Formats: sequence, C-alpha cells, structure tokens
Amino acid sequence: MIEVLYEKYHQELVVWCEKMTGNLRTAEELVQEAFLRAMLNEELLSTLDEKQQRAWLYRTVKNIYIDRIRHTKRETVVERFPEVQKEQEEMMTVEWELLLNSLPDMEGVLFTMRYLLGYNSKQIGELFQIPPGTVRSKLSLARKHLREALK
Repeated sequence: MIEVLYEKYHQELVVWCEKMTGNLRTAEELVQEAFLRAMLNEELLSTLDEKQQRAWLYRTVKNIYIDRIRHTKRETVVERFPEVQKEQEEMMTVEWELLLNSLPDMEGVLFTMRYLLGYNSKQIGELFQIPPGTVRSKLSLARKHLREALK
C-alpha cells in the first residue's frame, strides 16, 4: 500500500513542499520522513480512504516541517565554549557549573542534559519518567532563570 501512495503522491508532495520551504533538498527530506512515518502507521492508513490518506500525508509533512522550524528557533546545542586560554576556560566552566547548580528544582540537570549533552525532550522525559512537555516547560524556566542571573 505504501508503494502505491508513494507513486501517486511523492512528486506532488515534493513540489508542494519545495514551494513551502523554498528548498528542494529540504522538501525531499520532509517527504522522505513522511513516508517513513507512513510505513510505521500503515495499519492506520489502511483504514482510511484515498482522500484521507492523501490528507494524512500532507498534514504529516506540514507537521514535520513545523517541528523542524520550532526546533531550530528554540534550541541550539552548545558544542563547545569559545576559544580562550586554558585558565580562563577552567574558570568559565566552574562559573557555569555554579550557575547551573544554583537553578531551582532539576532545571540545571535538565538544561545540561539538553543543551550540553544533546538529549532531546523525549529522551530526558523517559529518563526521569516525566512527560516531554514538562521537560520543555522546565527548560523554558531554566533559560528564564539563567537570563535573569546573567543580567
């Protein structure tokens, strides 16, 4: 069934996506991911009629694109501190540790895991047995507290 959907809608989705994103490569990636999700949801798709399947594909592509935009706007993983002398770097690391440890609740731990270690909200939520939405909320509070502390 997925092969039939792919043959019918792949090119149509890529064209639509390219207009939405302004980039052919991004459009192809989004459509590819949508069809991967379709494969994972084949049982659900088999219960839908053709119009509903097409709508599901369009909605899925759009949602994936929105998620990517949100992710790139809100979250940037810090790969490393700027180049500074060894002594200054160590001092900066200690200051950041103190600052992160001063955050209330588990905000410092969550912030470290997300932005310094690269875990996503879902992975962190699974580790601490809390919903991903709660993780994102606590990360938002951590960013707010850090902004206040850095003023």
